[in-house]
Amino acid sequence: MQNSSIEQRLTGTPRTRFFLELFNNSGHFVIANILLEILLEGFFNYAFKFELYIIVFGVLIQTYYLSHWQTTTNPRRFLGNLIAPFIYTFMEYLLEGASILTAPNHIAYWSFSLMIGGLQYLRYQQTIEATTQYKLLLILEAIVRTSILFVMYMLLEFNLDAEKYHSLAIFITETSHQFILFSTLLFGLVIGLANVTAETYLQLLRQTSQQLKTYSEWLLGQDLLGQALDNPAALTLVRRERAVLFMDIRGFTAWSEPRSPEEVVTMLNAYFALSENILKNHAVITFKFTGDEVMAIFPTTDNAVSAALALSTAVDHNLNNKNLGAGIGIHAGALVEGLLGGSHAKRYDVIGDTVNTGKRVESVAQKGEVLISASAYESLTINAAYQNERDVSVKGKEKTLKIYRLI
Repeated sequence: MQNSSIEQRLTGTPRTRFFLELFNNSGHFVIANILLEILLEGFFNYAFKFELYIIVFGVLIQTYYLSHWQTTTNPRRFLGNLIAPFIYTFMEYLLEGASILTAPNHIAYWSFSLMIGGLQYLRYQQTIEATTQYKLLLILEAIVRTSILFVMYMLLEFNLDAEKYHSLAIFITETSHQFILFSTLLFGLVIGLANVTAETYLQLLRQTSQQLKTYSEWLLGQDLLGQALDNPAALTLVRRERAVLFMDIRGFTAWSEPRSPEEVVTMLNAYFALSENILKNHAVITFKFTGDEVMAIFPTTDNAVSAALALSTAVDHNLNNKNLGAGIGIHAGALVEGLLGGSHAKRYDVIGDTVNTGKRVESVAQKGEVLISASAYESLTINAAYQNERDVSVKGKEKTLKIYRLI
């Protein structure tokens, strides 16, 4: 859920994508066509014609599907741009018959839809970076879009004075019409260049946002990052009841000493990747890696125990061929969690005796052992078998700690 919130900020909500598609693409010809019909028939006459509602219905359906497909690997830009004209043609054919197929504005609708759909299809075949081909297609699309105004103006003139303008050649000979034609094309070019600049900058912002998202997830995790975006106060220092898990590789220092740094890093990366996959499946709030140590915070002891048992099995199997293993310790109690640091450098962390005690419990765990403090064990609501109940003395504690070894 939280990760979905992050993705929506990068790609936009369904509602935002719907209106962007409507006003940036699908609605352009329809708006011009409605204006043409109003000028020819009058507002009130056209408002009561079924044709108006057919064309609006078609463009809304097209907008819905194109905005939905926008975030998929196959945005279907060519076929998607033909949805509205197809609905319009089909419904009008049922009402008026084959005569609709030769109507000039109907032919114009299909022509522009095919051109724009084709250009968008070709553009979406390009790589995510704004290549030269991508930029050229964007400029051509803008020119085609602005041409809608000239074509609809021409259709208006043909309807108002059919005797005078009975051919395109005669229409284009007038200086005023030439001015409108060339102005339309020039504005299309200018808008296309502006779109290229905006798209290039937008791609840079998207790439930067994706990188920042990745880095933030490394530091906070998906869940906390989503909470922070929805509610910045979620990272404020606050006292909570949590379960803490520590895991450390036994014999790591001796094993790594004769080996190259690259070999050590390769082993640790595999160990951390395995740990991360398991932790994410057990409602972990946040976790961090330090040296060969894993620390994880859970909302309940049940979550921590389930994760610990899964970690013990998987990690020991992974480390067994290196004659290594991991010791795990769990403790639960009150701690303070949130952002710690100065005005320029902060990080999400947990502080308190609960954390220190969890580390002490882990420090006495042998290879392959999962130890849990008595207080943490008493807070369990799931069945967890144990053996070897014992009292241990740990650094920094005057009294001994009663711990259990989970099996």
